[in-house]
Amino acid sequence: MNVKIINKSAFDLPEYATVASSGLDLRADINEDIVLKPLERVLVPTGLFVSIPLGYEAQIRPRSGLAFKHGITVLNTPGTIDADYRGEIKVILVNLSNRDFTIVKGERICQMVFAKIEQIEWQMVDNLDDTDRGEGGFGHTGTK
Repeated sequence: MNVKIINKSAFDLPEYATVASSGLDLRADINEDIVLKPLERVLVPTGLFVSIPLGYEAQIRPRSGLAFKHGITVLNTPGTIDADYRGEIKVILVNLSNRDFTIVKGERICQMVFAKIEQIEWQMVDNLDDTDRGEGGFGHTGTK
C-alpha cells in the first residue's frame, strides 16, 4: 500500500525498525523541550501530513518503552487518523507517572499502525441473537 506523505519535520520519514514491525515510530517535531508534569497532557506535533487510502485508518499507539520506563502513554489510545484528514499528525501524550518527563526534539513519542477498516450499515431489529454470555460484561468472563 502506498501512502502519500508530506514531511515538514526536521527528521527522515518514519521507518519500520524490523522486517516484522507493525508500527512506525513518530518523532516529536518541536523547537523547545516540553516538560510534562505528572497527570499533565500535551499535544505534540510531528511535522507529518498524510493521505491515507480510503478503506484504511492510521492508529496512533503508545511506545511500550516510554510507557513502562516513564509512564508516558497516548491519552486516546489508539488514536485514529481517518482517511479524509489532511492536517498535521499531532499526538496527545499524558504522563501517568509521579515524576516530570522531558520530551526532547526528535524523541520517539508513539507508533503509527495502518489498519484496514470496514464501514457498516445499521440493520434495525427487535431482538438480538442469544449467546452463552448474554448481557454479562465488565468482568463477567473473568477467572473462576
